[in-house]
Amino acid sequence: MASGTSGRRTGGARLALIVALYGGTILRAAVGLSGGAPGLAMVALPAALVVAPAAAYAQDDAADEAPAEEGESMLVFYYKALGLRYVIVFLVLSFLLVALLVMCFLQIRRQVLIPPDLRDGFKAHLDNKEYQQAYELAKADDSYLGRVLAAGMGKLQAGYPAAVEAMQEVEAEEAMKLDHKVSYISLIGALAPMFGLLGTVDGMVSAFMVIAKSATAPKPSELAIGISQALITTLIGLWLAIPAIACFALFRNWLQRLNGEVDEEALALMERFESMGTKTARGATGSGAGSAAAAGREDRTHGA
Repeated sequence: MASGTSGRRTGGARLALIVALYGGTILRAAVGLSGGAPGLAMVALPAALVVAPAAAYAQDDAADEAPAEEGESMLVFYYKALGLRYVIVFLVLSFLLVALLVMCFLQIRRQVLIPPDLRDGFKAHLDNKEYQQAYELAKADDSYLGRVLAAGMGKLQAGYPAAVEAMQEVEAEEAMKLDHKVSYISLIGALAPMFGLLGTVDGMVSAFMVIAKSATAPKPSELAIGISQALITTLIGLWLAIPAIACFALFRNWLQRLNGEVDEEALALMERFESMGTKTARGATGSGAGSAAAAGREDRTHGA
């Protein structure tokens, strides 16, 4: 209250100074407008004195409001326009989207799905007829290719076609797991604009409620609250949806290509067992190591 009173006093003193300084100028302008008639000059003088203070007050108000408007940052404006509900919703969607993108970037890579160490080590064991070590190496590895190779080695006792079928089943399971992770990105890309549309409808309803409840024409600043919410929620929803949909398409293409590469690598490593006899396979034990040993005996037979 004290600051408001001192501000008004300062404005009044400023106005008095303006009137004192420019009073003569106003009087001469009034006489000039009246064509030199003193009576008309006395009539024009009060009008000029009324216009001058009004202009001075308008300038003071504009000067007081300008710093307040310039001091509000864009982030504060967005927060006020969205409201606490939509701020929480869009923050949750943003954090989930960033977490999913980082996870997919780290997991959907050739080095992770097809480890070079596993591929080279498995091939070296097979070349040295170390089938037990090859099976254990594939079983101990938790990668996409490791699980596929372990499933194929575990079914060799039933023959090569059964091993290939087992590998294809594991490939389908692993591909489905990765596809589910990628699909969550698409879900966020679909939900974000829906929440934006919800905020648009909510903001427009709020603006029309202001019009309905007002007995007179509402102020533009009152209508701007609902309209700004309608526009900002749509904007934030699109900001989230566009990168989410783009990244989903990229990850889906990468995943399809890597699925094909895993299948090619697994078949290339297991193709040496294709000529394994059915009787030899049936005589092997039920474990992957036993089937690998049977394959080793078959290779030695062919070598002899």
